[in-house]
Amino acid sequence: MMKKKVLSVMLSAAMVVTLTACGLQAPAETPQAPADNAAAEAPAADDAEAPAESGDAAADTSAVEPEVTLVSAEVNPLDTMVGQTGTAFAEKVAELSGGTMKIDVQASGVLGAENDVLDTMLGGGGTIQISRISAFALTSYGGEKSMLLSLPYTFVNRDHFWAFADSDLADEFLLEPHENGSGVRGLFYGEEGFRHFFTTNAVSGMEDLAGMKLRVSNDPVMNGLVESLGASPTVVSFNELYSALQTGVVDGAEQPIANYKSNAFPEVAPNLILDGHTLGAIQVIITDSAWDSLTPEQQDILVKAGEYASGFNRQISEEAENEVLEQLKADGVNVVEVTDITPWQEAVKGVIDENIKGQEELYQKILDMAK
Repeated sequence: MMKKKVLSVMLSAAMVVTLTACGLQAPAETPQAPADNAAAEAPAADDAEAPAESGDAAADTSAVEPEVTLVSAEVNPLDTMVGQTGTAFAEKVAELSGGTMKIDVQASGVLGAENDVLDTMLGGGGTIQISRISAFALTSYGGEKSMLLSLPYTFVNRDHFWAFADSDLADEFLLEPHENGSGVRGLFYGEEGFRHFFTTNAVSGMEDLAGMKLRVSNDPVMNGLVESLGASPTVVSFNELYSALQTGVVDGAEQPIANYKSNAFPEVAPNLILDGHTLGAIQVIITDSAWDSLTPEQQDILVKAGEYASGFNRQISEEAENEVLEQLKADGVNVVEVTDITPWQEAVKGVIDENIKGQEELYQKILDMAK
């Protein structure tokens, strides 16, 4: 009996030695701290040269933040103002995240027109997480306030728009679709310049647009604007607009100057009338599901990168637009200046009155921001 006890003790001791030699330990009685807590206890940047202790998860940022790729849709080419803004946003996100976050910008409409992209995002398919869209595109997706930004002759100049974008109202407008349950939220604002009409046949004034078939994107404000000018609003997908102008399906359309050139529209519609009916306010939006999947640190990176990209857009927009306009003139485009905008404003007054119903006070606040 004594021999059996001695043998048992010897076997137990041998097992302890073997486990210790292999580096195994008994399970801890308390769970390890989450990765976020480990990050909070990481050494300050000034101590970066000190060697990290063995097993210090905070020494490797990839252990703290998972890698994320977000697909972003852009209908215009990358060389446009909005395309450059999207690139600046993506680059800043990569920089601030140390490369753990990537914005995959899919430009030139490869993912569809703005409404197609919105349908995909709101449909929950998960294939597009971010998109740059025109503010008025949100009108049918829970963005009734954003519709006010697309009303004709709301902004008297760029400074007027940026006064709005810097105000408390801007955040209220950005979050409206989310609060209405549409499934998307705005990240930041930008602009792509004032929008102007361009046509296949020469025009010299507003009266020449009467009877023309002008392309619209099924937006109630733009439909009303075109009708108030005596023209016929015709719905055509942006991706099909070039061929529609080429074949006579439509006689004209409207775009900001930079987009007009980048999409080669001067080839088929070389007449540009600078009526500046709307400032092309844009929003970069993200789906609620994508936003909610990010850590607070990653959400903060998107916000900070958005502030940077918005400032970048503001810096380049006017200068880039002026350069493009001069190039268009040099290329022989028939550019018509509008010296008196009053008749245009009077023609569309009914469109404004109809679309601000119930939001008159809010619209007046925007008007009052003019500098």
